[in-house]
Amino acid sequence: MSNGKLWVVATPLGNAGDLSPRARTILMDADIILAEDTRRAGLLFKRLELERHGRLISFFEHNEDRRIPKVLALLEEGQSVALVSDAGTPLLSDPGFTLVRSCREEGYDVSPVPGPSAPVTALSACGLPPLPYTFLGFTPRKKSQTERLFRQHGATGATLVFFERKSRLPGTLEIASEVLGNREFCVARELTKDYEEFLRGELGRLDVFDCDLRGELTVIIAPAGDEGQTSDSVLAGIIDEERAVGGKPKDVARRVADRVNGWTAKEVYAFMRFS
Repeated sequence: MSNGKLWVVATPLGNAGDLSPRARTILMDADIILAEDTRRAGLLFKRLELERHGRLISFFEHNEDRRIPKVLALLEEGQSVALVSDAGTPLLSDPGFTLVRSCREEGYDVSPVPGPSAPVTALSACGLPPLPYTFLGFTPRKKSQTERLFRQHGATGATLVFFERKSRLPGTLEIASEVLGNREFCVARELTKDYEEFLRGELGRLDVFDCDLRGELTVIIAPAGDEGQTSDSVLAGIIDEERAVGGKPKDVARRVADRVNGWTAKEVYAFMRFS
Protein backbone atom coordinates (compact mmCIF):
# COMPACT_ATOMS: atom_id res chain seq x y z
CA MET A 1 0.00 0.00 0.00
CA SER A 2 1.31 3.43 -0.93
CA ASN A 3 1.86 6.06 1.69
CA GLY A 4 -0.96 8.47 2.36
CA LYS A 5 -0.94 12.23 2.15
CA LEU A 6 -1.65 15.08 4.54
CA TRP A 7 -3.86 17.77 3.06
CA VAL A 8 -3.85 21.23 4.69
CA VAL A 9 -7.30 22.51 3.77
CA ALA A 10 -8.55 26.11 4.01
CA THR A 11 -12.23 26.46 4.93
CA PRO A 12 -14.54 29.52 4.76
CA LEU A 13 -14.18 32.37 7.24
CA GLY A 14 -17.93 32.87 7.19
CA ASN A 15 -19.41 32.72 3.71
CA ALA A 16 -20.02 29.09 2.73
CA GLY A 17 -19.62 30.03 -0.94
CA ASP A 18 -15.89 30.53 -0.41
CA LEU A 19 -15.16 26.80 -0.11
CA SER A 20 -13.29 25.83 -3.26
CA PRO A 21 -14.47 22.87 -5.36
CA ARG A 22 -11.09 21.20 -4.78
CA ALA A 23 -11.39 21.60 -1.01
CA ARG A 24 -14.90 20.16 -1.12
CA THR A 25 -13.73 17.07 -3.00
CA ILE A 26 -10.78 16.44 -0.69
CA LEU A 27 -12.85 16.83 2.47
CA MET A 28 -15.49 14.45 1.12
CA ASP A 29 -12.93 11.82 0.14
CA ALA A 30 -10.48 12.02 3.08
CA ASP A 31 -10.23 8.96 5.32
CA ILE A 32 -9.47 11.11 8.38
CA ILE A 33 -10.24 14.75 9.14
CA LEU A 34 -8.25 16.43 11.89
CA ALA A 35 -10.21 19.29 13.46
CA GLU A 36 -9.46 21.66 16.31
CA ASP A 37 -13.06 21.32 17.49
CA THR A 38 -14.89 18.26 16.14
CA ARG A 39 -18.30 19.63 17.12
CA ARG A 40 -17.73 22.86 15.21
CA ALA A 41 -16.27 20.90 12.30
CA GLY A 42 -19.42 18.77 12.19
CA LEU A 43 -21.57 21.90 12.10
CA LEU A 44 -19.34 23.33 9.35
CA PHE A 45 -19.79 20.22 7.21
CA LYS A 46 -23.54 20.44 7.72
CA ARG A 47 -23.62 24.14 6.77
CA LEU A 48 -21.54 23.42 3.67
CA GLU A 49 -23.88 20.55 2.75
CA LEU A 50 -20.79 18.38 2.53
CA GLU A 51 -21.10 14.61 2.91
CA ARG A 52 -17.95 12.99 4.27
CA HIS A 53 -17.02 9.36 4.60
CA GLY A 54 -13.97 9.93 6.82
CA ARG A 55 -14.05 10.16 10.60
CA LEU A 56 -13.33 13.29 12.61
CA ILE A 57 -10.44 13.25 15.09
CA SER A 58 -9.78 16.10 17.52
CA PHE A 59 -6.48 17.88 16.95
CA PHE A 60 -5.81 20.92 19.09
CA GLU A 61 -2.98 22.70 20.88
CA HIS A 62 -2.88 20.48 23.96
CA ASN A 63 -3.07 17.09 22.21
CA GLU A 64 -1.06 17.79 19.03
CA ASP A 65 2.12 16.10 20.27
CA ARG A 66 0.18 12.99 21.35
CA ARG A 67 -1.73 12.80 18.08
CA ILE A 68 1.25 13.01 15.73
CA PRO A 69 2.44 9.36 16.07
CA LYS A 70 -1.11 8.19 15.34
CA VAL A 71 -1.36 10.42 12.28
CA LEU A 72 2.00 9.21 10.98
CA ALA A 73 0.82 5.62 11.41
CA LEU A 74 -2.34 6.38 9.43
CA LEU A 75 -0.27 7.90 6.65
CA GLU A 76 1.98 4.84 6.65
CA GLU A 77 -1.16 2.73 6.09
CA GLY A 78 -1.91 4.79 3.00
CA GLN A 79 -4.79 6.79 4.42
CA SER A 80 -5.66 10.29 3.31
CA VAL A 81 -5.68 12.83 6.15
CA ALA A 82 -7.12 16.36 5.93
CA LEU A 83 -6.26 19.06 8.46
CA VAL A 84 -8.76 21.89 8.96
CA SER A 85 -9.08 24.77 11.41
CA ASP A 86 -12.29 26.27 12.74
CA ALA A 87 -12.15 28.81 9.89
CA GLY A 88 -9.62 29.95 7.31
CA THR A 89 -6.19 28.49 6.64
CA PRO A 90 -4.74 26.02 9.19
CA LEU A 91 -1.48 26.73 11.07
CA LEU A 92 -2.02 30.53 11.11
CA SER A 93 -2.57 30.86 14.88
CA ASP A 94 -3.97 27.31 14.88
CA PRO A 95 -2.36 23.92 15.59
CA GLY A 96 -0.62 22.03 12.82
CA PHE A 97 2.93 23.33 12.41
CA THR A 98 4.50 20.49 14.42
CA LEU A 99 2.47 17.94 12.48
CA VAL A 100 3.45 19.35 9.08
CA ARG A 101 7.10 19.48 10.12
CA SER A 102 6.98 15.88 11.37
CA CYS A 103 5.38 14.68 8.14
CA ARG A 104 8.05 16.40 6.09
CA GLU A 105 10.82 14.94 8.22
CA GLU A 106 9.36 11.43 7.88
CA GLY A 107 9.03 11.76 4.11
CA TYR A 108 5.23 11.96 3.84
CA ASP A 109 3.63 14.21 1.27
CA VAL A 110 1.99 17.40 2.53
CA SER A 111 -0.14 19.36 0.09
CA PRO A 112 -1.90 22.70 0.68
CA VAL A 113 -5.42 23.37 -0.51
CA PRO A 114 -5.42 27.18 -0.52
CA GLY A 115 -8.40 29.33 0.20
CA PRO A 116 -9.69 31.88 2.73
CA SER A 117 -7.19 33.46 5.13
CA ALA A 118 -8.24 36.20 7.54
CA PRO A 119 -4.95 38.18 7.48
CA VAL A 120 -4.84 38.36 3.68
CA THR A 121 -8.59 38.99 3.40
CA ALA A 122 -8.38 41.89 5.86
CA LEU A 123 -5.35 43.39 4.12
CA SER A 124 -7.01 43.24 0.71
CA ALA A 125 -9.91 45.49 1.67
CA CYS A 126 -8.82 47.66 4.63
CA GLY A 127 -7.21 50.45 2.61
CA LEU A 128 -3.89 50.36 4.47
CA PRO A 129 -0.53 49.50 2.83
CA PRO A 130 -0.56 45.75 2.02
CA LEU A 131 3.19 45.27 1.52
CA PRO A 132 5.33 44.46 3.28
CA TYR A 133 3.28 43.06 6.13
CA THR A 134 3.99 41.02 9.25
CA PHE A 135 1.43 38.65 10.75
CA LEU A 136 1.72 38.42 14.53
CA GLY A 137 -1.00 35.87 15.30
CA PHE A 138 -2.76 36.50 18.63
CA THR A 139 -1.09 39.02 20.92
CA PRO A 140 0.42 37.69 24.18
CA ARG A 141 -1.58 37.80 27.40
CA LYS A 142 1.04 39.77 29.33
CA LYS A 143 1.33 43.50 28.68
CA SER A 144 5.12 43.41 28.79
CA GLN A 145 5.23 40.73 26.11
CA THR A 146 2.82 42.65 23.89
CA GLU A 147 4.94 45.79 24.31
CA ARG A 148 8.03 43.83 23.32
CA LEU A 149 6.23 42.35 20.29
CA PHE A 150 5.13 45.77 19.00
CA ARG A 151 8.52 47.32 19.70
CA GLN A 152 10.30 44.51 17.86
CA HIS A 153 8.16 44.61 14.73
CA GLY A 154 6.97 48.21 14.77
CA ALA A 155 10.28 49.60 13.53
CA THR A 156 10.50 47.35 10.45
CA GLY A 157 8.37 49.51 8.18
CA ALA A 158 5.85 46.71 7.71
CA THR A 159 2.09 46.81 8.21
CA LEU A 160 1.24 44.77 11.31
CA VAL A 161 -1.64 42.29 11.25
CA PHE A 162 -2.89 40.32 14.23
CA PHE A 163 -5.93 38.66 15.76
CA GLU A 164 -7.46 39.97 18.97
CA ARG A 165 -10.28 38.97 21.29
CA LYS A 166 -12.99 41.57 21.75
CA SER A 167 -12.42 41.83 25.51
CA ARG A 168 -8.72 42.59 25.01
CA LEU A 169 -9.02 44.98 22.06
CA PRO A 170 -9.10 48.28 24.02
CA GLY A 171 -6.02 47.39 26.09
CA THR A 172 -4.07 46.13 23.09
CA LEU A 173 -4.76 49.29 21.09
CA GLU A 174 -3.64 51.39 24.07
CA ILE A 175 -0.37 49.45 24.21
CA ALA A 176 0.06 49.89 20.45
CA SER A 177 -0.46 53.62 20.82
CA GLU A 178 2.11 53.85 23.62
CA VAL A 179 4.74 51.84 21.75
CA LEU A 180 4.11 52.73 18.11
CA GLY A 181 2.89 56.30 18.33
CA ASN A 182 0.10 57.66 16.19
CA ARG A 183 -0.57 55.36 13.25
CA GLU A 184 -3.58 54.53 11.15
CA PHE A 185 -5.27 51.27 12.00
CA CYS A 186 -8.27 49.21 10.98
CA VAL A 187 -10.30 46.59 12.82
CA ALA A 188 -11.84 44.10 10.39
CA ARG A 189 -14.85 42.47 12.02
CA GLU A 190 -16.76 39.34 11.01
CA LEU A 191 -14.99 38.95 7.66
CA THR A 192 -17.20 37.62 4.82
CA LYS A 193 -20.20 37.36 7.17
CA ASP A 194 -23.44 39.34 7.02
CA TYR A 195 -22.23 41.89 9.57
CA GLU A 196 -18.76 42.41 8.07
CA GLU A 197 -17.23 45.79 8.95
CA PHE A 198 -13.95 47.62 8.37
CA LEU A 199 -13.53 50.23 11.11
CA ARG A 200 -10.73 52.76 10.58
CA GLY A 201 -9.07 54.87 13.26
CA GLU A 202 -5.86 56.45 14.53
CA LEU A 203 -3.89 55.18 17.51
CA GLY A 204 -3.50 58.79 18.65
CA ARG A 205 -7.28 59.25 18.80
CA LEU A 206 -8.53 56.13 20.55
CA ASP A 207 -10.89 58.29 22.61
CA VAL A 208 -13.16 58.60 19.56
CA PHE A 209 -12.92 54.95 18.48
CA ASP A 210 -15.64 52.57 19.67
CA CYS A 211 -13.90 49.40 20.86
CA ASP A 212 -17.16 47.73 21.91
CA LEU A 213 -17.15 45.23 19.06
CA ARG A 214 -18.45 41.70 18.71
CA GLY A 215 -17.33 38.78 16.59
CA GLU A 216 -14.01 37.69 15.12
CA LEU A 217 -11.55 40.60 14.94
CA THR A 218 -8.50 41.11 12.72
CA VAL A 219 -6.45 44.24 13.43
CA ILE A 220 -4.25 46.01 10.87
CA ILE A 221 -1.82 48.78 11.88
CA ALA A 222 -0.14 50.84 9.17
CA PRO A 223 3.61 51.48 9.21
CA ALA A 224 4.96 54.78 10.50
CA GLY A 225 5.42 57.59 8.07
CA ASP A 226 2.10 58.05 6.36
CA GLU A 227 0.83 60.43 9.05
CA GLY A 228 3.92 62.70 9.08
CA GLN A 229 6.60 63.48 11.61
CA THR A 230 5.72 63.65 15.27
CA SER A 231 5.56 67.29 16.35
CA ASP A 232 8.14 68.84 18.70
CA SER A 233 5.55 69.29 21.45
CA VAL A 234 4.40 65.66 21.30
CA LEU A 235 8.03 64.53 21.13
CA ALA A 236 8.86 66.54 24.27
CA GLY A 237 6.00 64.90 26.15
CA ILE A 238 7.12 61.41 25.21
CA ILE A 239 10.70 62.26 26.22
CA ASP A 240 9.41 63.32 29.65
CA GLU A 241 7.56 60.00 29.98
CA GLU A 242 10.63 57.97 29.07
CA ARG A 243 12.93 60.02 31.29
CA ALA A 244 10.61 59.19 34.17
CA VAL A 245 11.10 55.49 33.40
CA GLY A 246 14.85 55.99 33.78
CA GLY A 247 18.02 55.01 31.99
CA LYS A 248 20.93 56.68 30.27
CA PRO A 249 20.07 59.51 27.83
CA LYS A 250 20.95 57.43 24.77
CA ASP A 251 18.75 54.58 26.04
CA VAL A 252 15.92 57.05 26.59
CA ALA A 253 16.44 58.40 23.06
CA ARG A 254 16.20 54.90 21.57
CA ARG A 255 12.96 54.18 23.43
CA VAL A 256 11.49 57.50 22.32
CA ALA A 257 12.46 56.88 18.69
CA ASP A 258 10.55 53.59 18.81
CA ARG A 259 7.40 55.47 19.81
CA VAL A 260 7.44 58.40 17.41
CA ASN A 261 7.32 58.98 13.66
CA GLY A 262 10.07 60.54 11.56
CA TRP A 263 12.74 60.82 14.30
CA THR A 264 15.86 58.70 14.59
CA ALA A 265 17.40 57.93 17.97
CA LYS A 266 20.29 60.27 17.09
CA GLU A 267 17.88 63.11 16.29
CA VAL A 268 15.93 62.51 19.49
CA TYR A 269 19.16 62.58 21.49
CA ALA A 270 20.12 65.92 19.93
CA PHE A 271 16.66 67.31 20.65
CA MET A 272 17.02 66.22 24.30
CA ARG A 273 20.38 67.99 24.63
CA PHE A 274 19.21 71.32 23.27
CA SER A 275 15.66 71.46 24.59
